Amino acid sequence: MGNSRSQDCTYPVGMRAVKRAGMCILVPPCPGSGDKEHSVSLLLLQMAERKLLVLFGSQTGTAQDMAERIGREAARRHLRCRVEALDSCDLANLIHEPLVVFVCATTGQGDPPDNMKMFWRFLFRKNLPPGSLCQLDYAVLGLGDSSYPKFNFVAKKLHKRVLQLGGNPLLPVALGDDQHDLGPDAVVDPWLVALWDKILTLYPLPPGLEIISLDTCLPPKYTLHYLPEDSPPPEGALLQPTALRAVPSELRPFAAPVVSNQRVTAQSHFQDVRLIEFDITGSAITFSAGDVVMIQPQNCPEDVQQFCQLLRLDPDRHFVLKPTEPGTSLPPLLPQPCTIRHLVTHYLDISCVPRRSFFELLSYFSTNELEREKLQEFSSAQGQEELYSYCNRPRRTTLEALWDFPHTTCAIPADYLLDLIPRIRPRAFSIASSLLAHPDRIQILMAVVQYKTRLSKPRRGLCSTWLASLNPEQGDVRVPLWVKKGGMKFPADPATPVIMIGPGTGVAPFRAAIQERVAQGRRGNCLFFGCRQKSKDFYCQAEWEELVAKGFLTLFTAFSRDQEEKVYVQHRIQENRRLVWELLSTGNAHVYLAGNAKQMPVAVAEALQSVLQLEGGLSPSEAEEHLTALERSQRFQSETWS
Repeated sequence: MGNSRSQDCTYPVGMRAVKRAGMCILVPPCPGSGDKEHSVSLLLLQMAERKLLVLFGSQTGTAQDMAERIGREAARRHLRCRVEALDSCDLANLIHEPLVVFVCATTGQGDPPDNMKMFWRFLFRKNLPPGSLCQLDYAVLGLGDSSYPKFNFVAKKLHKRVLQLGGNPLLPVALGDDQHDLGPDAVVDPWLVALWDKILTLYPLPPGLEIISLDTCLPPKYTLHYLPEDSPPPEGALLQPTALRAVPSELRPFAAPVVSNQRVTAQSHFQDVRLIEFDITGSAITFSAGDVVMIQPQNCPEDVQQFCQLLRLDPDRHFVLKPTEPGTSLPPLLPQPCTIRHLVTHYLDISCVPRRSFFELLSYFSTNELEREKLQEFSSAQGQEELYSYCNRPRRTTLEALWDFPHTTCAIPADYLLDLIPRIRPRAFSIASSLLAHPDRIQILMAVVQYKTRLSKPRRGLCSTWLASLNPEQGDVRVPLWVKKGGMKFPADPATPVIMIGPGTGVAPFRAAIQERVAQGRRGNCLFFGCRQKSKDFYCQAEWEELVAKGFLTLFTAFSRDQEEKVYVQHRIQENRRLVWELLSTGNAHVYLAGNAKQMPVAVAEALQSVLQLEGGLSPSEAEEHLTALERSQRFQSETWS
């Protein structure tokens, strides 16, 4: 693409624009010869600041990891670079930024990640002038999954909107795909090569400087300054109760006591599902049906001990963190001073599957030739298939990877720990209770994640395993949490019926909605629930049956393994199509779907289209369009996860 500026840029009378190094610079008219004008242009070129802003919208950390990779590559090219979450950026200053790379993921049904929602609302304000970003050279890198219908929707829409506002795209939008055999890097690697070519054309290296070789390790983001061994213990920790009246948030979670932790599947059932209740008295937390509780998990003591032994770290040693570059903010939630044990327990995600950047940094510390060669292969573009087989396919953890490179692991400088290992991210759970039914309480319905891969040790979910291990009968057990608005909104009009389709733990938000609606006297509640066997995983059976007996709930169940032919929720929808059609056509019902994102959402959508055809007399294309229209008007809402 060219570097021509939007025609919407207007300049004060008597001034003109000179494009230099990607910047629209205003200069007064130059009297006299062309030589003088040429001198002014050269001076402006020297004045143009070589700086880059990398902004990311990340839900699971992949987009942040990619943004930090771009930041490191910028540092090698001597560009002054800031890497920030989109919602942390001062949006008013965006109009003064000459060069920005956006890295963004897409979540749910084409939604922006949580840490770019404010930016998203700002960007799509109708009162933004068409040429407001006319000075901006930009590039957009999207990270998505082509198995979802709205693949990289956020990146595509962001690219289009910045273009509308006069921005100048350096490259076409890049659409990284998790489904590719080599993951997003298959698209990202060649795109970054083209991006740096473009940027270095606009911002050439200053005389005497060269790109810092990949053989050279960049300095760490922070340095650890150990305190004398007789220092007093650190004050303040993650689990300090939140100050009264301060609404809990990610930076100020509430330390909620665990009230109960009850298994709701039969002991003989393959899956352990828990109904866990937290006490939020005095927290100032409020929520409605459809909202989400965020929980900050921690590593288990055995893993923490192993990690410290492998890296030869004293877990009880105190340190303070100091940024290497002035202006770099310290990581939130880490007390200052801190202990190594606290850092590893509450902050470093040693159970996550390591990314390519982990092996790249690790290779610099290797004192063993064989280990170094393998680490370099894993961090190269050519080695991504091998890395995928080693890491992603068996879901190998960071701690396990460190075991496999013992000579390198014991040589890791402590200063690089926060560059090497990402922070533990909070986990989201649909709230499965209503404050109207359970005042001062939050309940969640949680499946404990455990599965086998080719590795001998079963894979376990960090958060679900930790929560399942908590026993409130053994003392005061607390969990850091806060609440966020959820994606599903239930109708305000009490007369509006709701059709809820929630197989498995997907029923959690509907339990909250039913409790809330029953407390308000609303009767139009229709639930399709599916599980494997009535005797083993029929969650909340007694509760549902009592509500059916009282006339508050119409319940349809699908127990897939209780007969020879498998029966799922979509079959029950088709069997009861007349009722579903009546609720939709005459009752103006809202439809809600929650659960696993594999085949179920597509099968349910097809069942609903079948209802529209057989009962409503619509053609297949009309039924599909009608369902899309219900989605647009928010009468059909879904929340699925993989």
